[in-house]
Order: sequence, then C-alpha cells, then structure tokens
Amino acid sequence: MPRIPLARAALAGLGTLAVIAAAVQPVSAAPRTGRSEGPVARAFSSAAAEYGVPRDLLIALGYSETHLDGHHGLPSQAGGYGVMHLVSNPDQHTLELASRLTGDTARELRTDTAANIRGGAAVLRSYADHAGLSASERRDTDTWYPLLARYGGATDPTTAKLYADTVYTLLAKGVTARAEGGEQLTLPAREVAPERGSLAPAAQSPDYPSALWVPADAANYAVGRTAAISKVVIHVTQGSYAGTISWFQNPSAQVSAHYVVRSSDGQITQTVREKDTAWHARSGNASGIGIEHEGYIDNPSWFTDAMYRSSAALTASLCARYGIPKDRAHIVGHSEVPGNDHTDPGPNWNWTYYMQLVGGSTGGGEVQLSFPSYDTLRSGSTGAQVSAAQSLLNAAGFDAGTVDGSFGTKTTSAVTAFQKARGLGADGVVGARTWTALLSAGSTPALSQGSTGAAVQRLQRALTAALGRTVTADGDFGSGTQQAVRDYQTSRSLGVDGQVGPATWGALQAGR
Repeated sequence: MPRIPLARAALAGLGTLAVIAAAVQPVSAAPRTGRSEGPVARAFSSAAAEYGVPRDLLIALGYSETHLDGHHGLPSQAGGYGVMHLVSNPDQHTLELASRLTGDTARELRTDTAANIRGGAAVLRSYADHAGLSASERRDTDTWYPLLARYGGATDPTTAKLYADTVYTLLAKGVTARAEGGEQLTLPAREVAPERGSLAPAAQSPDYPSALWVPADAANYAVGRTAAISKVVIHVTQGSYAGTISWFQNPSAQVSAHYVVRSSDGQITQTVREKDTAWHARSGNASGIGIEHEGYIDNPSWFTDAMYRSSAALTASLCARYGIPKDRAHIVGHSEVPGNDHTDPGPNWNWTYYMQLVGGSTGGGEVQLSFPSYDTLRSGSTGAQVSAAQSLLNAAGFDAGTVDGSFGTKTTSAVTAFQKARGLGADGVVGARTWTALLSAGSTPALSQGSTGAAVQRLQRALTAALGRTVTADGDFGSGTQQAVRDYQTSRSLGVDGQVGPATWGALQAGR
C-alpha cells in the first residue's frame, strides 16, 4: 500500500469512521515484561508489542482519556468505554472496530481492562497501516500525532489538534498514575517533537480572551436567551476535555456548555457564546452560564489546582460582567439546579477552595456534606468539613453557632452534648463514630436497592464514615451501596440482607 501523507490521511478519517480494509498483523512473538509489572502495566506492554504501537504513547493516551480508570464498564458522556475510551455512538464506532480487529466481543472490550487496552492498540495500528507507516516509523512516537487526532473522533481539525496535543503534553511532562487496584504506572518526561502537519490551531474566544474558541454544533444550543444571566453552573464532563468539545460538535448530542476547562493545565475552550443558551442544566439553561470541567466525579485526581484556579478566574470574570453575586446561591453545581437528576460536580469538588479563589462567600447555598472521607475534627480545626459538622449539629438541635468552618468552643460544646445524647465518648472530638451518628441522623425509612433520594444520600455518607471508604453519595441505592450495607452489617454483627431497616439505622445513629 502506498504511503498516504500523514496529515491528509488523518484528516480524511476524522469524519465517519471508515472500515479498515487492511488486516492488522500482530507481532507473533510474546512480549517481554518485567516481573515487577502489575496487570495493567503488563497489558500495556503486551498490547504495545503485539500491535507495534509505542507503549508510552498508549499509556499517555489512556491517561488523557480516563486517568487509567475503566469505570467498571460504564460509558462516558460520549459513549466511550474502558481505559482507552473505545466509543460506540451514532457517529463513532471505535468499540466495534476494535472488536473486528481483535476478535474480542464488545462486552469484553467494555469491561475487561486488558482487552480494552489491546483494542485501543489495535485501532491505532489500523490507522497506522492505513496511513502507510513503516515499522521504523511506527517506533518513532512523534509520527503518531495525526493518528491520535483521528483516534479522538473529532470531525473538526481544531478539536482533533486539542486531542493530540493533550497526549503529547503528557509525554513531555511525564505521568505518574494510579491505575485500577492501586497499581502505579510512571512515564518519565521525554522530549517530543510531534509531526503536526496541517492541523489548525484554535481561534481566540470572542467573550473571554484567555480561552480558545471551538463552536458547538448549532443543533446543540439555542440562539439568544429568554432570561437574564444570573448564575454560573459548575459541571463535570464524565469524559475528556477534547472528547467533550468533540461531543458538543456532534449534532446528535443535544447538549452543550459555554466553556470547558482542561484538568492538566486549566486551558479553557469556549463552545457557545455567552449571549446564547447552551443546553446543560434544564431549568438553569435560560439564566445560567455552564462551565464543564474535565474528569469524572468519582475520581478526585482530575480536580487539579490549575483547573480550580483557571475556572475560578473565569467565574470571577463572569460575575463581574453580569453582576452575579459571588456566593453559593448563584454559583451552583449541576446537581443543585431544580429539575435535574445529575450529581455533578460531586463530593470530590472542593467548593470551599473554589469559592475562595473566586473571591466570594461559601454561604448563601447548601453546606457541602458529602466527602470521599471524613477527617477527625477537634478544637482548632477549620474548613469545609467543620462547616458540615456545624450544620449537622445545628440541624440535630445542638447549637454549634454560626456555620463558619472554625471549630471553636461553641462547636466543642455542641459536639460534647451530642455525644452524651448518643451514648458516645464525650470528648468533643468528631471522629468516625461521631461522624457516623451525625451523618445518619434523621428519619429512618426502609431502604433497599432501587431506593432514591435524600435518605439514601444520608445513608451513603454515614457508611463512608463508618467503613472508612468512599461510598458515592449520589442518592441512588445501587449495587455499590447494597454491598456497602452488607459490609457494614457483617462488621457490626447485624442481620446481613443488604437492606436498611430499624436495626441498621439504629446502629448507624448510635455511631457503631
């Protein structure tokens, strides 16, 4: 097959995914892997050797898409699965292509990490063969730039460039990532000089000069507004930065936001003009400006300081230009907008820090109660978890004073009184048992798999404190919550049925 110029070959594949006619020829020799490698590292080594794709490139690609988290086979917002984000949606079918190339079923590719990594390598190799790369060219990491751009599935060359640039930025900076099962993978920083070809850079944002401009498809937003701009809505993408921008360009998506913020360095891209109505928060669309943040709500590694600072600067600018009060009644999460069933930005989003960066007040809205873990608090402690404890104490009838995030004498007295009332050690310190009792306080409805609502959320927070591990507080009693209930019941010598009745509620509210 004659070699097609790389940039032209990649751009030709940015539209509807073509079926690759040439078969991928795997390397027959088994790869050599170090004894110290864990299963995810071995999967990358094996896939790289089998399909002739640089191993570091595969890891950087996987990290840019998912931080090497397969999310238990659940799809991203764009229908992408697994560590390598193999996609199945109306316009992109890398999952199906990977299945044809590897012989693995779609289910295996969605749920098995090693199969998913192998599938990603096979897709990249098929693109390399289509572009006519020789074996020596495939060994050169810098030649893969347009092929990575194609892997992202963007139909717009500017978005494709954003996708590939992210991978090469990670290669240049180096990556230390925690994969599934706690396995750590490290890529040392390296010099990169990617062959970018003719892929075009993005234009400057028309509304916020620090941002790039890559417009969403006209089918995904409404021109103009029916209400004055009065709030900023914070979202999490459930996908990658460039992948989200690409999804907003897909007319079948029927969603968009005004801005998207990248995790690694805080880069911002505007996709809808502020004067127009993006479709991001149902009842909040007409009056809100939506800011998406790259990442997944259950993985705090996405929420970097660079992201917080860049996003907060944008929000502060929006507040100044539209007269939006800098408080939590007007800077809200997607989950706080009436009529929504989403849970983002989730318990790992640090509202206290974000509002400090915005230069506003953490008051005026609901106090954050959900955290991935609960710290031991005592006199002198400060921060969002102190505010949570104060709010819970006040709600339970124990006067902790103003909810100000400062653990002073009044808070100590309230904690001690609460502990005495619950038969706990009255030391004025909020440890695991006191947290469990505080977080579970309230009504005690019967709950089981399929239950939803605020009581489920209280249960999930209390289980997080009691078990010492994160139980996602999304208000949805799914299989993960059921398993956490079973674990709690087992460890407390209760009847183990995965359902929450009087005995389980009683144990939680007693701080057991």
